[in-house]
Amino acid sequence: MHFMHSLRQAWKDHDSLVCVGLDPEPAKFPAHLRDAPDAVFEFCTAIVDATAGLVCAFKPQIAHFAALRAEDALERLIAHIHDRHPDVPVILDAKRGDIGSTAQHYASEAFERYRADAVTLNPYLGRDSIQPFLDRADKGVILLCRTSNPGGADFQALDCGGQPLYLHVAETIARDWNANGNCALVTGATWPEELGKVRAMVGDMPLLVPGIGAQGGDVEAVLRHGRRADGKGLLISSSRAILYAGKDGDFAAAARRAATELRDSVNRYRHA
Repeated sequence: MHFMHSLRQAWKDHDSLVCVGLDPEPAKFPAHLRDAPDAVFEFCTAIVDATAGLVCAFKPQIAHFAALRAEDALERLIAHIHDRHPDVPVILDAKRGDIGSTAQHYASEAFERYRADAVTLNPYLGRDSIQPFLDRADKGVILLCRTSNPGGADFQALDCGGQPLYLHVAETIARDWNANGNCALVTGATWPEELGKVRAMVGDMPLLVPGIGAQGGDVEAVLRHGRRADGKGLLISSSRAILYAGKDGDFAAAARRAATELRDSVNRYRHA
């Protein structure tokens, strides 16, 4: 199914703009899982099964799996989501960006090996580095624009012909790269006014918004500046605040409560 269609359906059917980031850190797992031979898969699938009805997407972060030599667990996790929760799209958070045949291989990695529905990418190398992803009209292409980290301004805020570079990126992607309607942008919750400038620049394009929860982003400000006229258009991502809401045998139930609280908080502002 087309990523954008799946996303729109999940927004509607789950009444949710919440995206759960899947960033496994075994040191934070409940004690009974830390020494389990398949701990990463067991932990992540428990979170997925507990929260799937509350979210619009899941976003596994590839580095967390690769560092643990758990790429096989990542493949099985995405397959599990597709099998058990086929209405929830999967975004592979990989932030790839390279040229020529390397870009082709990265596209194959995301969409053939891992069977992700969308992937995060770095546009710094220009359009040819993104073209193999853009050509996959059924897949989501989610490009870094104004990131949530403090150092993002080192380059993203530089003047570029009278506007900051991040707005030039947003304008170029919306105007020139989105012919298949499969692009979205990463815009951090920690910069809500700048998020609003991106929204004004790109119209109804979806925005993936990290930085809520552990990074301190404000839900009300994100909704005020970033929502579309229909109250949708955002994927508000939270990882640690949901994944590690509980530390014992009830960790999945605690994650469900945290996801419910975030969804309800978002909905209070977007339906106001």
